[in-house]
Amino acid sequence: MSYCNAIENMQPEERKALHKNYHDNHYGFPIHDDNELFGRLVMEINQAGLSWETILKKEVSFRKAYDNFDIKKVANYSEKDRERLLNDAGIIRNKLKVNAAIENAKTIIELQKEFGSFEKWLEHHHPKTKEEWVKIFKKTFKFTGGEIVNEFLMSIGYLNGAHSQNCSVQEKIMEQKPMWLTEK
Repeated sequence: MSYCNAIENMQPEERKALHKNYHDNHYGFPIHDDNELFGRLVMEINQAGLSWETILKKEVSFRKAYDNFDIKKVANYSEKDRERLLNDAGIIRNKLKVNAAIENAKTIIELQKEFGSFEKWLEHHHPKTKEEWVKIFKKTFKFTGGEIVNEFLMSIGYLNGAHSQNCSVQEKIMEQKPMWLTEK
């Protein structure tokens, strides 16, 4: 069952509304801001082993804890910042995930130096199969297995599958995607 169809069957209404907002306004839409791309990667990494609903409920807390996903700030986090994050009940307090966020921010800064932006690094590698993307991400980033990479790339429009073809949101996404991203 697709995410599109799963929302229809959700109860109660506040749970349905949480998912519907993400589905209708974020999932599969291109992101052009490096900090937001980094934020989505952090969220996807933190989802590993948990439900996406848990992550959606904690998004505001994640933004606050990680300085609104400011890559430069996160890359410069100290040991004190790591401890702060590991003690923050508003986010997922997992040492591997916290360390991955900080190390991945440092990696993105290096990619920005080489390619101009994280987005341009992604563009440079497109198109790839899921398997090819997973290899690239595993070589480049921390804590990025197959499902994390797949969901991250689907959630930003680099891999197909975020929406079924008959989903009304799919048409809105296609209108926003650059032509090169719609090519296979």
